[in-house]
Amino acid sequence: MDRLTAVLCSRNPHKARELERLLPGWTIEPLERGDYPPETGATYYENARIKAEFGRGNTSGWVLAEDSGLEVEALGGRPGVLSARYAPEGAPAVEKLLGELAHVEDRRARYVSELVLRAPDGSELRGTGTLEGRIADEAAGSEGFGYDPIFVPDGEEQTVAELGNDWKERSSHRARAAHALLAALSASTPEETPRVR
Repeated sequence: MDRLTAVLCSRNPHKARELERLLPGWTIEPLERGDYPPETGATYYENARIKAEFGRGNTSGWVLAEDSGLEVEALGGRPGVLSARYAPEGAPAVEKLLGELAHVEDRRARYVSELVLRAPDGSELRGTGTLEGRIADEAAGSEGFGYDPIFVPDGEEQTVAELGNDWKERSSHRARAAHALLAALSASTPEETPRVR
C-alpha cells in the first residue's frame, strides 16, 4: 500500500524523524510556521489538540500533533505540560532540573506523550504513552533530545540518551503512544491506512 503523508504540527525536527520511524507506512513532514498558537492547555491532550486545530487550518490532508512532557514526583508533577518552556530560552533545562533536585532523594519521574491524528474528513484519533523512571544524578549519553540525558527508565541503569535511539523506537513514551495510535487506526479504518509492519 502507498505511504500516507501527515503534516506534523511541530517545529521540532527530532520529533518528526522519530515519529516517522515509529509510524511505519507514514511520511511525516513538519509544518514550518512561525505563528504557532500558544499552548495554553491544562493537559497534554489539550495542547496536542490546539496544535492539530492549527494544522487543520494550514492543510487539507492528515494532521499529526504531539505534546509530551516530564513529570517529576518531588516537584509535584512539574515541569509537566510546561516541559518545553521550563527554562528561559537558551538556558539548559536539564541543568535547571538537576539543580532543583539537588539533595532530593525521591527521584521518581515519568515521561508522557499524547498523539492526536486528524483525518482529512476531520475525524480524530489519539494515542497515549507513558514511561516510568527516575532522574539521574547527572547527565549522561549523547542520543535523543530534551531530558533524555537525565531520565533512567524503570528496569534500566542507563539514561535514555545512553540507551540510544534504537531503544527509544521500541520502548519510549512516544513509541508507546505511536503503538496506541496505530492500534486505533487499525480498529477504525484499516482499509484506508497503512498496515502495521
